[in-house]
Amino acid sequence: MSRYAAPLGDRPSRVVVLGAAVVVLAGVGAPADAAAGEPVVSGAIVNSGRDAVVGITHDVMFPVTVSGSDDSGLSFVDVDLKGPHGGFYTTDAFCESATTCTTAFTVNAHPAPGSDDPVDLTNANAGTWSVDALADANDGASVFAPRAGSFSLKRAAQLTVNASPEPVTKGARITVNGKLVRANWDTYRYAGYAGQTVHLQFRPKDSSTYATVV
Repeated sequence: MSRYAAPLGDRPSRVVVLGAAVVVLAGVGAPADAAAGEPVVSGAIVNSGRDAVVGITHDVMFPVTVSGSDDSGLSFVDVDLKGPHGGFYTTDAFCESATTCTTAFTVNAHPAPGSDDPVDLTNANAGTWSVDALADANDGASVFAPRAGSFSLKRAAQLTVNASPEPVTKGARITVNGKLVRANWDTYRYAGYAGQTVHLQFRPKDSSTYATVV
């Protein structure tokens, strides 16, 4: 179960929808300073600790895992993802068991016409995103954990390389050309990724080791 939310109170004035998210709540021990009987959210991990990388056309799915516990068991969770320049998305899920709640989400910088995503991502939304979690317990108690976790949402990059002329003649000179580009979420195209360092490596035919040429 998931939903989109308009900004409220101090929420950003611009809504960016990332799609559906995968949220898993796993029971863990409560911290020593937690009040007895109150639910606990101990942390959130996005995409198994890896960066979330998004191109310009394809859906990208990644999980959000929120860890928590309660004596009566956790029943429901709300999760807000907040990013730079008003990036915002919210989702919720009923628990499948006393400790686990699961939903799913996808991210697409340029949703297809007629999709459920009302707003596209822009380049300004790339960067560090935070995860806020509100967990409800079966006994009616709840706890809000701001910045329970964070993750990096990045624009995808691509590198192409070609050597010519072909076929290559032993001892002859060859020319190697390549291009490094990065997704532009404002134009929905890949554009040159300037200011980056790229190394060219070579491996002799009878060797298993590459050596940097340039």
